[in-house]
Amino acid sequence: MSHISVGKQGEKIAIDYLIEKGYLILERNYVSGKNEVDIIAKNKGEIVFIEVKTRTSSYYISPEQAVNRNKQRSIIRVANSYILRNRIDKEARFDIISIILEANGHEINHIERAFEPMPY
Repeated sequence: MSHISVGKQGEKIAIDYLIEKGYLILERNYVSGKNEVDIIAKNKGEIVFIEVKTRTSSYYISPEQAVNRNKQRSIIRVANSYILRNRIDKEARFDIISIILEANGHEINHIERAFEPMPY
């Protein structure tokens, strides 16, 4: 499986999971400039920016470890742009959903408030 198809499959799993948990999906693959975030959703009065990381079980590091400081900054830039463009007056949070695809299914880990906004 190519890394693109693995990523698309992971995003589909994440969307289904979030909808089941009562999240309202606002955007998928939202782009602002050179930056992108996988999912923007609303949950319990908060706007949630969600990065989905999917791996097959053959990787040595956990998917969430791939969301390093540079990736976090990129997601925060997208969030700022989205909030300003849409005049959103809600608390924002940043989550990571990590998915490991296995031969007989998948493992999902939803990390709420995975990181906080930081100065550039």
